[in-house]
Amino acid sequence: MKRKAALHNLGCKVNSYELESMQQMLEKAGYEIVPFEPGADLYLINTCTVTNIADRKSRQMLHKAKKMNPDALVVATGCYAQAKGKELEKDEAIDLVIGNNKKQELISLLESEWEQRRTTAPEETVPSCLRESVIDISKTREYEELQIDRTEEHTRAFIKVQDGCNQFCTYCIIPFARGRVRSRRKEDVISEVQRLADSGCKEIVLTGIHLSSYGVDLSEEENLLSLIRAVHQVEGIRRIRLGSLEPGIITEEFVTALTELPKVCHHFHLSLQSGCDRTLKAMNRRYTSGEYRERCQILRKHLKDPALTTDVITGFPGETEEDFAASAAFVDETDFFETHIFPYSRREGTKAAAMPDQLPEAVKKQRLHVLEELDRRKRVQYLQRAVGTAGEVLFEEQVSREGVLYWSGYTMEYRRVFLRSEEDLENEIREVHFTGLLGGEGLIGEIRLS
Repeated sequence: MKRKAALHNLGCKVNSYELESMQQMLEKAGYEIVPFEPGADLYLINTCTVTNIADRKSRQMLHKAKKMNPDALVVATGCYAQAKGKELEKDEAIDLVIGNNKKQELISLLESEWEQRRTTAPEETVPSCLRESVIDISKTREYEELQIDRTEEHTRAFIKVQDGCNQFCTYCIIPFARGRVRSRRKEDVISEVQRLADSGCKEIVLTGIHLSSYGVDLSEEENLLSLIRAVHQVEGIRRIRLGSLEPGIITEEFVTALTELPKVCHHFHLSLQSGCDRTLKAMNRRYTSGEYRERCQILRKHLKDPALTTDVITGFPGETEEDFAASAAFVDETDFFETHIFPYSRREGTKAAAMPDQLPEAVKKQRLHVLEELDRRKRVQYLQRAVGTAGEVLFEEQVSREGVLYWSGYTMEYRRVFLRSEEDLENEIREVHFTGLLGGEGLIGEIRLS
């Protein structure tokens, strides 16, 4: 009888990719993938540690799994498992801890654990060395090669091409959980992209922990642009979308090169974190607000109304009312399509955690609400600018809004579009005319007969 495996993911798109890869490993090893509900033999939770909330959610899911089936094998993997491996080893709800750069050994580690259970009497204690597989991630320079042959989303595939980060922003725990920059070989990326294209996938999203650093550990000719050019040549792929980028990669040369690659989506997520220069310096972000503004201007100079999105942290240690006002004003004038806003989370082991003038949670949340309202307004404005125009939409699924059934998809700029049609549009690209807004969620579209 097949063992049943239930999986749950927390965190970023890199984590999502890694969980898809582990799911496909389990399927090839003969496991049956089942919903994350009572009755599974194995519960695999891919954890996150980017914030305190992420830590708490990771613990909650691990304990929930053990409650659903006390006899199941509960496995913690991912960034929280990497950062807190020694602590999790003592948690009776967790049977196996697998850190980063050890996920490719998932099946052999599980086999060892099942064998240990089979040969160990219930009253015996399993030695800790058999319960944990976590390396010192800061010392490895090896990229962990994981692969997928298909994607659950079908229309869009997230491809991990890089791991680790060398930046050490003062608030960020991720370099300690992911290690230094390690890039995937271009040949392996292209091979995977071709398999996904052959399976029908039309859009590729290149992702990484610090995507802009792709290639710094490879030969001099390898960088993110050379990788994009290689992916652009894969037949069947119609769109290439980029994950989060550092502002410094946006140069005249880089953007000019992208204008020659029509598959590249005009959607750029440039991490900001603060629009105040004093706060940026305290964060060790390595650019000023003026330099960031220049990068946005380069994109808008060469591309027609590109979608610019960003991240902002509120309530960083020492952020005064004046600092926050400067940051909010910068976000307003930069005119982002979307701003992802997070209250500062104090992470043990980072420089910011030891800084004076830590702000109360209430102040962080109040500032977050101010930016959330600004984000809602800017999002509608960007959508509104497309009304009366037309563009290509890659449709993904049918959704219901107020009792009406629509096909939902995205433009190259990642504007969401809703269209009523009797035709099956899943994974189809159509030229759509945008006639209005569906609240602040997206555009209403129609296909006009020529």
